[in-house]
Formats: sequence, structure tokens, C-alpha cells
Amino acid sequence: MAEMKNTMVSSESLWYVENYIVLIDYYDRTISRIAARCVRMGNIAIEEYKFYPYILDVLEEICDTGNYIIEHEELYPYVERKIAGGIEALKENLALYQQELTNNQSPDMLKADPNEVKKLNEAMSNFDKAVDPTVGAGMNIDDLMSKLMAENAIEAKDDFIDTKKEQK
Repeated sequence: MAEMKNTMVSSESLWYVENYIVLIDYYDRTISRIAARCVRMGNIAIEEYKFYPYILDVLEEICDTGNYIIEHEELYPYVERKIAGGIEALKENLALYQQELTNNQSPDMLKADPNEVKKLNEAMSNFDKAVDPTVGAGMNIDDLMSKLMAENAIEAKDDFIDTKKEQK
């Protein structure tokens, strides 16, 4: 007869499962409330909301709590009973929350991970700078006006050439 694994689960560990469920509900309600508030504030982006860092803090706590649960297999039976879809659903949702957190990390959060700046630099170095839309950013007004006048002169010349071709 197979030996049954007798693992005691502490109330502290069970708290993580309950807290995860509460955090998910709280996060969803908070996002809904803030989204409505942003609309009333002139349809600003949620990222522009002055308390947006708090949302990231809640996301980080969701991720920490979910990771704790995944690392403790003795909690899986409780997850199966408490969360629709069980541990697989928790893992899928947690991956989405982690991606959301990664995509919206603040500079302070990035500094906490020494590899994050390196990863960002690698990602940013892969862009084709030949079609960089920000070329000209940081120019003084005289340089900018010269650049715009030169571009307009090229466009005017092209339009003139096209007009001449049409007349022939």
C-alpha cells in the first residue's frame, strides 16, 4: 500500500491562499474604480493617475503571494477547492499579473533588480535607428526650425516635380 504523505499545513500558510483570493478581488475592484475616476478626470490614462504606484504595489503583493503558494505544494489541495480552475488557473493568472507588473514597473522597482537595467538596454539596442521617430528630439528651436524648413523644401520640390510631370 502506498504511503500517504502527511503534511501539516499551518494557518499562516493557509492565510496565503485566502489573501491571494482577497487581493485578486481587491485589485479588480480598485482598477474598476480608478478607471472610472480617470474618465471623470478628463479621460486620463490610468498610468497618469497620481496614486498609480499603489496599484503596482498591490500587483507586486499578488505576485509575491501567488509565488509563495506555487512554491508550497502542500497548499495545492486548498487551491483546488478555493480557486476555480485550481492550481493551473492560479499559475496562468499569476503569469498575467507578473507580466503586467513587469510592463509597468517604476524606476525604483527597476533599480531593485540589478539585471533589469541590463535587460532594458539590450532590448532598446535592438531598434533600427535609421527610422527613429525621435531624431531631432532635444534640438534647440533654431535647429528644429531649420530641419522643418529643409523637410518642407524637399516636400515642396517633390510636389513641384510631380505637378510638372502631370502637366506633360
